[in-house]
Amino acid sequence: FVSLESALVVLVNVRSENMADRESANIKVGILTVSDSCFNGTAIDRSGENLKHLVESGKHIVGTVVTKDILPDEFDQIKAKLLHWSDHLKLELILTTGGTGFSLRDVTPEATKAVLERESLGMVVAMLKGSLDITPLAMLTRLACGTRGRTLIINLPGSMKGSAECFQIVCTGIPHAVDLLRDHKSGIVKTHNALQGEGIKSAHCSHHQGKRHQDRP
Repeated sequence: FVSLESALVVLVNVRSENMADRESANIKVGILTVSDSCFNGTAIDRSGENLKHLVESGKHIVGTVVTKDILPDEFDQIKAKLLHWSDHLKLELILTTGGTGFSLRDVTPEATKAVLERESLGMVVAMLKGSLDITPLAMLTRLACGTRGRTLIINLPGSMKGSAECFQIVCTGIPHAVDLLRDHKSGIVKTHNALQGEGIKSAHCSHHQGKRHQDRP
């Protein structure tokens, strides 16, 4: 049995090792800001720019932002952009920011689900859990994540703070997810072996701890 904390440490270590081989690990990323005000020029796209910085800093994932765009909160435009980036540009990771609240104009999750072939509820749960530890208002965030072909699509909140926090929560699993979508067997095996090794070590420690308790009078 591997605890969540141990598994996260293993994934972080594997991610760090993979960063050494930057060329093969490099992920092609697209960042889509969904905001009427940013699209109209009445607000600055701080969230999208910050995500671009986080991706290209190399501290969280090894990625290159291939394209970045801003769209209004329009279902058809969001859906068309996600389809184009997935099917034609063949991006490996699409991060959207904005349009995930309760406003009637917030339709990013609906547009995302319209293009997804498989949903990733685990990533959504991880982001919500981590966000709820920070603020109870995270319960009002509506996110969708999943895959289309070999593209991983992740919705993030619209605020700079919220989008950064959620990205940092899921970035631990992104490299392995991309490896699986790429069918990059060496990367997959490395992660699985590391997790299995941690499980064996944890079981070994638990066994000896239990034995010590049994040996006590």
